[in-house]
Formats: sequence, C-alpha cells, structure tokens
Amino acid sequence: MPNSREHDHLLSNRFRVEIEGVTAGDFAEVSGLESRTEVIEYADGGDPNVRKRPGRTTFSNIVLTKGALTTHALWEWYKSVMQGTLERKSGSVIVLGDDMSEKYRYNFFEAWPCRWKSLQLDAKSQATLVEEIELAVERIELS
Repeated sequence: MPNSREHDHLLSNRFRVEIEGVTAGDFAEVSGLESRTEVIEYADGGDPNVRKRPGRTTFSNIVLTKGALTTHALWEWYKSVMQGTLERKSGSVIVLGDDMSEKYRYNFFEAWPCRWKSLQLDAKSQATLVEEIELAVERIELS
C-alpha cells in the first residue's frame, strides 16, 4: 500500500541521485547529507554567563556508493579533477515514497569529486562489486 498518510514512514532504500538533472546511476548508499554551524562563545563585560552565537555553516562531503558498472561517467569527472580541470556541478538526492513518487529532495550545489574508491576484489566472495565517489559540496538545501 503506497504512503498516503502524513505519519507513514519512508523507507531508506527508495531514493534516486541526479547530477545536472540526469539520473546518475543506481546507488546502493548515500551518506554525508549533513551540515554543522560553528558555535562562537563570548563573554561580555560584567555578564557572568558565556553567550553563544552562530558562526559559519559548513556542509559535509557526500559519499555515493554504487554497484560497479561498465560506464564510467563519474570516474571521468573525477579524472578531469586529477588533471586540473575543475567542473562544478549541482545535483539532488531524491527520497521516494512506496509508489516511487518524489517525497522530498536534498539539492547540493558546487559539487566536485574529491575522492574515488575502487572495487574490493575477493575471490571467495559472492558480493556485488561496489565503488565510491565522494563529492565536496558548498551547500545543501532541503526542498
């Protein structure tokens, strides 16, 4: 039965990743959708209490984990960074409901790949081959 009530929970395994408006492949996991605002403490004159104010906000890098494919578009993007060509892109992590309709999305901006992790090969394993790409992002918005 599709999610039709406000209080129904969404499942963590229903999502899609788009980069520059194009679905970027089937990902097994997305992590790093996180931000942090620094806390600035200060003391003012005779006030015995330490006051706290918000400082700068930073966003964590987003790590995309996917099954190994024969297409290498994300690798080519990372390779261009290694060769000194920085191409920043925007994208979205889209959370889907039971009926696969969009429930909400995390939009990320000014992203570029800063780390790539290759396959872990093991002759004794039957596991799916996965690779990771980490994106440095400057901003994330929830819409």
